[in-house]
Amino acid sequence: MEVEEGEEGSGGGRREETVEISSENSGPMRSKSDDDFEGEGEHDHEDDDDGDDKNKKKKRKKYHRHTAEQIREMEALFKESPHPDEKQRQQLSKQLGLAPRQVKFWFQNRRTQIKAIQERHENSLLKSEMDKLREDNKSMRETINKACCPNCGTATTSRDAALTSTEEQQLRIENAKLKAEVEKLRAVVGKSSPGATASCSAGNEQENRSSLDFYTGIFGLDKSRIMETANQAMEELKKMATAGEPLWIRSVETGREILNYDEYTKVFGSEDSSINGRPKRSIEASRETGVVFIDVPRLVQSFMDVDQWKEMFPCLISKAATVDVICNGEGASRNGAVQLMFAEVQMLTPMVPTREVYFVRYCKQLNAEQWAIVDVSIDKVEDNIDASLVKCRKRPSGCIIEDKSNGHCKVIWVEHLQCQKSTVHTMYRTVVHSGLTFGARHWMATLQLQCERLVFFMATNVPTKDSTGVATLAGRKSILKLAQRMTWSFCRAICASSYHTWNKVSSKTGEDIRVSSRKNLNDPGEPVGVILCAVSSVWLPVVPHILFDFLRDEARRNEWDIMSNGGPVQTIANLIKGQDRGNAAAILKMKSKENNMWVLQDSCTNAYESMIVYAPVDTNGMQSVITGCDSSNLAILPSGFSILPDGHESRPLVITSRQEERSTEGGCLLTIAFQILTNTSPTAKPTMESVDSINTLISCTLKNIKTSLQCEDS
Repeated sequence: MEVEEGEEGSGGGRREETVEISSENSGPMRSKSDDDFEGEGEHDHEDDDDGDDKNKKKKRKKYHRHTAEQIREMEALFKESPHPDEKQRQQLSKQLGLAPRQVKFWFQNRRTQIKAIQERHENSLLKSEMDKLREDNKSMRETINKACCPNCGTATTSRDAALTSTEEQQLRIENAKLKAEVEKLRAVVGKSSPGATASCSAGNEQENRSSLDFYTGIFGLDKSRIMETANQAMEELKKMATAGEPLWIRSVETGREILNYDEYTKVFGSEDSSINGRPKRSIEASRETGVVFIDVPRLVQSFMDVDQWKEMFPCLISKAATVDVICNGEGASRNGAVQLMFAEVQMLTPMVPTREVYFVRYCKQLNAEQWAIVDVSIDKVEDNIDASLVKCRKRPSGCIIEDKSNGHCKVIWVEHLQCQKSTVHTMYRTVVHSGLTFGARHWMATLQLQCERLVFFMATNVPTKDSTGVATLAGRKSILKLAQRMTWSFCRAICASSYHTWNKVSSKTGEDIRVSSRKNLNDPGEPVGVILCAVSSVWLPVVPHILFDFLRDEARRNEWDIMSNGGPVQTIANLIKGQDRGNAAAILKMKSKENNMWVLQDSCTNAYESMIVYAPVDTNGMQSVITGCDSSNLAILPSGFSILPDGHESRPLVITSRQEERSTEGGCLLTIAFQILTNTSPTAKPTMESVDSINTLISCTLKNIKTSLQCEDS
């Protein structure tokens, strides 16, 4: 497929030419005249020691200062359209007697100036908020420490034990808020202050002290120790990625590779898996090889930029941050970069705890065709993680990336985790303990899906059959962006992240349902007010791909979707975004006597999991998106399904593509989630009526699905 250069993709932003900004914030802005571009650079290296003022004036670049009338006209247009198109710029340049590129650069300068002012203001607010949160957090920790025995951690007296479970939960919520604010602040500081991160050079370290100095005081780390650990981890990753038997043995039953741990300890030595006398940890090791549609530099960048990394794996990463940059690496490729990172890894259900992990990420070019990205946890870091969360540390993990030309890469992914044993719901015990949930296969399948989505997003020669109902490429891209944002929002809403507080309730039909509420004050991407989210996970004796095809089939939607009122569903647009035609974004129209509702649906499937995410949308807003307008301010509240294999490859008596047949394939784990706006006032509180309504919605939908697939007794 042909790809447009410079388009906005996953994690990418609008790229603009570099222009000069007037230092006078309140005065008129100045722009280079055409003469400046023609003669620019002619005198850059002339010797000016002669002291001749006349020559100096000639060397000085000329600037055109706009008149008050010109600035007033451009400001008026800027308020209506900060990004004027070429036609608007041409018209304005004629009206004001300016060259088109002068108008162009004025708008670029104005956008840059406003962005800088906004970032400085936000930076200032975030700093004050972070200081306040840090003080509150410190005070809370001191309260807990006073109430607990330093040896065993239990309450010292009945009076000291007055800290109730509700208060503990509140402390954890405040902890999570503090962490989120710190992550946001670092992101802002990183954008607005180039000197905020430490570089490899000694000169920069003297000028801008790295925040690692702060973390050294807490974690007891030093830079030489980190570099030594990173280099050792890189060598281990290369062996783990390339070795065959006896280190890796292929399972006859499942076909997956299994790490021979006896051989591992012979090659790399043993490691005590207990910490401070706590029980030993379980080991999860997996390896997967695949080909992805992306070039090496862009893939490497996706791993080293934490925002792009989160966007690449939305179903796996709920939170992530670059804690510190130990070494920036060389050039744009970041060869040799080392950074301390944090991530909260999730499963798309509140029934499985998230995993918090701190680790060092090291990027290295091995040869002309190969790169390696290795992650490894450092001693003393994970001891600072909130004890309420599952403790997890990375042994050398990561991937070897090999350039295969034509925009393709071969990736060998190794995932090697050491996790403190924890209680997992019986329904998810097999997939979690087998290493499927957080293993290499899941990461690889997600990477392939996201890279494929990016290729289809950038494509300019899309076949008509893959883009029905949308006339332009701009419209196609606008819809795909909105669908992607909707799916990201869904992933954030249904996991067990510390962002959420889940309460367990039981439905009349016996399902365990988790309910959480949140308030949206000013995010234009969601409805403003109190949002209630309800999630339930069940096992069904149905092969995953059969359930996925059933739920995304518009012809059968009225069998399960209560919103359709049993009426027909019409497809207005359908955009394919992957080689598997199950990967698609669609706009559906539900016809009923009361009204005709439009629904945006995004379906995704890969070798490990599938999702169907959908949301009702404003008809007028969606029509403008179809024409190519910006969709970032279109409020959307997604509901949907996540489908996983149950991990029992040999489970008998499950439904296959023909319901009368029986197979040895496993069943599936279905997570169903609904979100509703209960009140448009953010100060309101959820009512029992709203909780009952959303519970009924889940119960009825599950019952309809089971009835249609003839598995009511499961």
